[in-house]
Amino acid sequence: MSSIKIECITNEGNRIGESPVWDEKESSLLYVDITGRKVCRWSSVSKQVQAISVDATVSSVALRKSGDYVITLGTKFATLKWKEQVVSTITQVDKDKPYTRFNDGKVDPAGRYFAGTMGEEIQPAVVERKQGALYTLFSDHSVVKHFDQVDISNGLDWSLDHKTFFYIDSLSYSVDAFDYDLQTGKIGNRRSMYKLEKEESIPDGMCIDTEGKLWVACYDGGRVIRLDPETGKRLQTVKLPVDKTTSCCFGGKDYSEMYVTSASDGMDKEHLARQPQAGRIFKITGLGVKGIPPYPFAG
Repeated sequence: MSSIKIECITNEGNRIGESPVWDEKESSLLYVDITGRKVCRWSSVSKQVQAISVDATVSSVALRKSGDYVITLGTKFATLKWKEQVVSTITQVDKDKPYTRFNDGKVDPAGRYFAGTMGEEIQPAVVERKQGALYTLFSDHSVVKHFDQVDISNGLDWSLDHKTFFYIDSLSYSVDAFDYDLQTGKIGNRRSMYKLEKEESIPDGMCIDTEGKLWVACYDGGRVIRLDPETGKRLQTVKLPVDKTTSCCFGGKDYSEMYVTSASDGMDKEHLARQPQAGRIFKITGLGVKGIPPYPFAG
């Protein structure tokens, strides 16, 4: 086993750091601070963070084929021009629900942007139940709703053969699998692939490695876990120095580094004194596995 090293790479904490995505062109890590209403970019060259403030909760960011980025902002899918710092709305969902917001999102292998919503948070991870839904934004900017009755729409990724879609509704404490049709973007035959154990707490963001194994960040569990989707077994646990680990992705020159986001919202002074790095970004090296590059949105 190679020796695993965990380092904190940012100086400032986020309220809810989320949606890490490696931007190869910029040698940078993109991520958002949801309640801090910022899209951030950490440069692996300068080691500095640039941030763009937006006017609503921003819950995910993804690459765009034509350049720049797409984001989920409030209940909108939007584009973000980085240099100009310009946000433009593509379309809006949940128009009949004034208190929902988007949460996690990710682009599928065909360039569609999948993202789900959640109800209003009373406090971190305490929400109005069954208010969310899962959506897909297609390259022609049309939107499909897959299902509703979601508590906290969260981690998502696709198997290496693109035949399975993995998805987390956090308060089900389950990582689920669906059959996936790459041609149409349709999903079906939902089943639970892994149920989290008590000390793992709440499943949050997720990514896949080149061996087809899933990595899930455990909110309030202070760890990322590696799962085998074939057997439904946990293969590995990597503990971090903060409890509120929110999401993970692979990046770096050869995608051998894992980046983990975290949150500080809901922590009192005492808790923050014990975990001064809460809300910061961490880099894990020495895992002995690599990830795959993120897919860009085709629209």
